[in-house]
Amino acid sequence: MSYLIKPKNYNPLLDLKQTELGIKQIKEFFQLNLSSELRLRRVTAPLFVLKGMGINDDLNGIERPVSFPIKDLGDAQAEVVHSLAKWKRLTLADYHIEPGYGIYTDMNAIRSDEELGNLHSLYVDQWDWERVITNEDRNVNFLKEIVNRIYAAMIRTEYMVYEMYPQIKPCLPQKLHFIHSEELRQLYPDLEPKCREHAICQKYGAVFIIGIGCKLSDGKKHDGRAPDYDDYTTKGLNDLPGLNGDLLLWDNVLQRSIELSSMGIRVDKEALQRQLKEEKEEKRLELYFHKRLMNDTLPLSIGGGIGQSRLCMFYLRKAHIGEIQASIWPEDMRKECEELEIHLI
Repeated sequence: MSYLIKPKNYNPLLDLKQTELGIKQIKEFFQLNLSSELRLRRVTAPLFVLKGMGINDDLNGIERPVSFPIKDLGDAQAEVVHSLAKWKRLTLADYHIEPGYGIYTDMNAIRSDEELGNLHSLYVDQWDWERVITNEDRNVNFLKEIVNRIYAAMIRTEYMVYEMYPQIKPCLPQKLHFIHSEELRQLYPDLEPKCREHAICQKYGAVFIIGIGCKLSDGKKHDGRAPDYDDYTTKGLNDLPGLNGDLLLWDNVLQRSIELSSMGIRVDKEALQRQLKEEKEEKRLELYFHKRLMNDTLPLSIGGGIGQSRLCMFYLRKAHIGEIQASIWPEDMRKECEELEIHLI
């Protein structure tokens, strides 16, 4: 079911023309800073991949990819990507990228099962990035170093927006707060995972939650993660499992946390086998991507995605992702947004 968060007394700080200019400046400035911080080169990415090769991202394992037959390939099925988590690792191998360097790309996707609302659209646009690492880099301190570099690019971008539009005051804290999902559960034992995120983000402003996908001490997961790209079972922060996580910011307009990035150190052979066994998905080892990983023809890597529209929405103090990107929305949502001065593109 769709949802609509209705911020009280919402008043857009920018008109449509200023908004479009702001989107352009943010996207150009941030990706330049991101590529410099992480030493990434831009590559061209696919909108769709062949079904049955294990390349498409399975997200939580329940979302249905948009698919279509290809006439010239005997009606073989193609799937619109959910994200490029696995494709990027194949590309690192194909481009012979050295450790310490990587790639980034504009990822565009269609997620037809998305619950539509202020933060969720059928159309997904993000910067997908991936960087080659060494075996010595597969630890939580290296993960935190990379996350801090990404956050540094976010801080600089926020200041650039303030220089363009002085009415938009910077609000990001200078320091990012790190916490494991198990520690977060113990801190707020009576709250559901999303409410825990809101509580910790309201307190610190910017938070990175480590260990997304691992089982917590209550037997549940903070959130789902596909078992074949992020490593969420290797010991990390305070000897707790997980070398991955989510970066969240407190949004003053919506008065809630918003997830800006999902990322992590990727599985090696041992973690892949362990996580597939845990999820009873060992049959995936017969797929193309998984065979490449098991045959040592893919590099060790760290990578993730950063939501472009969400980032712009945060910086420009917008109440709905539809103020940043063109998509399809329920008609009753459009009418309600009009009444609330939320101008959907």
